Parts: sequence; C-alpha cells; structure tokens
Amino acid sequence: MLERLNRAVDYIERHLDQRIDGAELARITLMSEYHFRRLFSALAGIPLSEYIRRRRLTLAGAEVLAGKETLLDIAVRYGYGSGEAFARAFRALHGVGPAEARRTGAALFSQPRISFRLVVEGSSGMRYRIVEKDGFRIVGKKARLPLVHEGMNPAIVAFVQGIDPETRRRIEELSDQEPRGILNVSHGLAEDRVEGTEFDFYYGVVTGAPAPEDLDVLSVPAGTWAVFEISGEFPLAIQYLWRDVFTQWFPSNPYQSRPGPEMLSARISPDGSRADAELWIPVERTAH
Repeated sequence: MLERLNRAVDYIERHLDQRIDGAELARITLMSEYHFRRLFSALAGIPLSEYIRRRRLTLAGAEVLAGKETLLDIAVRYGYGSGEAFARAFRALHGVGPAEARRTGAALFSQPRISFRLVVEGSSGMRYRIVEKDGFRIVGKKARLPLVHEGMNPAIVAFVQGIDPETRRRIEELSDQEPRGILNVSHGLAEDRVEGTEFDFYYGVVTGAPAPEDLDVLSVPAGTWAVFEISGEFPLAIQYLWRDVFTQWFPSNPYQSRPGPEMLSARISPDGSRADAELWIPVERTAH
C-alpha cells in the first residue's frame, strides 16, 4: 500500500501545473477516490486538496522569486484564472502578496513533498466486528454544522442542548435495532474532511418505526459496516479512534470506506471525563 500511495504522490507532483485526475489516483492506489482522499488525509495530517494547493503555491513562490516570468503567467500555470485570485491565495499561504515578495525577496512558506514510510505501530490492537445490515432509517433532529477535529464541537453541544427533554425521550423510544439508543450521526462529510467544512449532524436513532412529522429522517440503504469499540478519555479517545481506523485498521484489512453516515453510540461517565463508545463506519470489501 505504501508503494501505491507514493506512486500517487509522484503523479500529483508531475501534474501540479495540470488538472489532477482523481480517477487516476484511484487507479494507481487500487482504491476508490473517496477512500483514497480519506486515507491520505488521515495518514498525512492534511487534506489532499490542501496539500495540492500548498504544493502548487510552493512551486509558484519559487518562480515568483526567480523573476523570470510575469506573475500572470505563473498564476495561469498553477490554475488561477486571474492575477487577483492568485494574489489572494498566495498571500493566504505565504503571508505576503506575489508582487511584494518579488520586489523585496520576502521569506516564503514551503510545503515539502510528502513521502509515506513504514512506522511500526499496532501493538495495542483494535476491537471490531463486521455487520451486514439491511436498509434502515435514522430518525431524530438534524442540523448543518461545521467540522471540528479536536476537542468538543461547540456547535454540536449547542444543538443537542437545544433539543427539549420531551423530544429527546420520544426519539430514544423509537430505537428498535442496532446500533441501539441515541446516536450522533455524521453524514455528507467532505471527502477531504477539512476542518470548518459543514456536514449533516443527526441526533437520532436507528428504527423501523414510523417517524413523527416533527422529526427528520435519513434513509440508509443496505450495506456493510465495520463496528469499533473504544473506552477512554472523552472526547479525545473517540476522536483518536476515527484517526486510528484510517491510519491503522484500513491499511491492515481488506476493506475501504464508502459514502454513508458514520454513527457513534457513546455512554459518557457522570463526570463527563470518560466514554464507552461504538463507532459504525460504512465499508466495502476490496478486491485486492
């Protein structure tokens, strides 16, 4: 897998001044483009789209300082439709505009090329099971919220606290199949998982019962799910579990992620410091 990932990075490097074909990245890595983007983000610690943007602007910065081409020619080469758009992106990364950088020889930011190497991990192991599940519905309350990578997500906290106790009770009573009880459901997440991008959050349950008119419904088709168990510090243990699933479990097992809701069932200790949780990730078996 590491060899295939590094071949994908080679492809990206050769096409930084061209359109980068996601289908070709999928072909090189023998995985879906959806899963490749998620795996890259987890392993590299930076979303694929952001990595490509930084690499392009790193090369553009070197050409700006070299002073051999016009700023507009450099902007067009790296995919910017106008000098203004290029200047905004350049300043956002380097902290200085391209014209000023060329005039003053300013210090610029450099995003190094990523290379994937073997790191010996996995001594602790992970508890999981594979579940084949018929189609079902998630019923509850829905909100469009921003993604937060670490720590409590204040938007989620505020949304859940705003649901009145009677509505929470009615939702919980609808639970009639696995995963049981109230769930935190993330759906429609951007493939690159850039912090701040929005997703659909459901505070709800999995049910076959009719849904009251005042509640939101998400219909989920039949499919395969990988179910992971974790116990530890809240909320870090849960957030690290998401990371470990992609950096440790997927590279070691014949599955890849697929689009669909990710469901979390968590029992929080009375003092809010620890949690026992189950994370359901939609997966499909790979052919390789």
